[in-house]
Amino acid sequence: MKAKRDLSIINRIIGPVLFGLCIWLLPESIFDTFQSRAAIGTVLWMAYWWITEALDYAVTAFLPIAVNALFNLVDMKDVIANYASETILLLLGASILTVSWEIVGLDKRVACAFLSIVGTSLTTQILFWFLLSTALSTILPNAVVTATITPIAVSMLRYLGINKVSESEPASIILMSIAWGAGIGGLASPLGGAMNLVVVNYIQELTGQEYMYMDWVIKFAPIMLVLIVSNCLYLIWIKPKHEGLEGSKEYFVKVRKEMGKMSKEEIACLTNFVVATVLAFTRNLYASVLPGLKPAYVFIIAAVLSFLLKDSKGERILRWKPVQGKVYWSLMYIFAGGLAVGTLLTKSGADVCIGNYVSQMGLTGGFVTVLVIITVTILLSDVTSNTATAAVAIPIVISVMNGIGIDPIPYVFIATIGVNLSYILPTSVRSVPVGYGLKPSYMFKKGLLLTVIVIALMSVSAWLLLQNGWFAV
Repeated sequence: MKAKRDLSIINRIIGPVLFGLCIWLLPESIFDTFQSRAAIGTVLWMAYWWITEALDYAVTAFLPIAVNALFNLVDMKDVIANYASETILLLLGASILTVSWEIVGLDKRVACAFLSIVGTSLTTQILFWFLLSTALSTILPNAVVTATITPIAVSMLRYLGINKVSESEPASIILMSIAWGAGIGGLASPLGGAMNLVVVNYIQELTGQEYMYMDWVIKFAPIMLVLIVSNCLYLIWIKPKHEGLEGSKEYFVKVRKEMGKMSKEEIACLTNFVVATVLAFTRNLYASVLPGLKPAYVFIIAAVLSFLLKDSKGERILRWKPVQGKVYWSLMYIFAGGLAVGTLLTKSGADVCIGNYVSQMGLTGGFVTVLVIITVTILLSDVTSNTATAAVAIPIVISVMNGIGIDPIPYVFIATIGVNLSYILPTSVRSVPVGYGLKPSYMFKKGLLLTVIVIALMSVSAWLLLQNGWFAV
């Protein structure tokens, strides 16, 4: 115990030491301002504390505020805004709705339904959740998919007696597969996220004509195939060999039948969640009529309505005091912290410094160019948001390619691959499973090797497609 405590103290010291070393040692020829070097230092500090569990994950998430208050790197309003963003409200609303499931027993019914359909084979479970989140995120924002799918998986795991994700490797890999799947699926269509719409805007500026979304789907189809197959194989390879989920498919079919019909309370809570989910998923159908009713606000409205629902005795199902103890507050803080440190990178100009350095590497458009673009965009997406990475990386890629007299559009598509992929740190949608108990150290360990594999696969795949004129418009 003493050794563990001493190690924790050492890890707490190493975090700010890394911050100081970045300020002192990062070359000013690349990072020409104190603010940019300090922003990089903050990223390393947070990452180290998250991975080593030097402090509670949610506490570490407030580091961007503390650092910015001390060193005035960027406008504090920009940093604070991340802790009350639309996505935070979406996560809060979804968390409250799933608390209502637990109170009325709907979580057990939903868990039994999934287990009776999918079964308890760990391999099947991993592939099911990964492919489900991948499919949904092709047309929906990654955050919406992760926020709505993860609580359902958690309910299933609880029913199986797994209450602490951090202590269960099967549970950890299932939740991690949801976040990874959501990230991959976003690449399949322009509707997969705001980062893709940034890319579409640049392509339309370069070509001077409207870009058809179906062309996007076709161009990235072979890349998606390689990604899905490789990620599925990797998840199966890393799954624990001697651990699994208890019970059989037949048993849960029997239990499901024994539960009988749904109660009025269960129907009410399920209807509230389903309506909110459907409205979030079909936003494009009513956006022109209700422009302010974004998915985040849909879930907040549904959460408010859940406090009006009553049981068969006429009593309110939800009351705030018991609910607040069940809401995953750390989930929201971790997500916000990831956004905030990304803000430090973008507003301080650190990401532009990285891009400018890459542009001076003497790239000629060959395989090394493809490798550098893929590597830099994937790593940037891990420490900041995918959208911010796209906003910085795409114009730099265009500038570099124009400078050496090569059509930039194929390389814009190549950069888009990296913009959509990230596996290592609990930033963006990867903070959601961490908020539910997944250890960042587990994600880092498993995600680091996959990142190397994906960089290699994507670089080779993109290069081969480039050679055959696949990315030409």
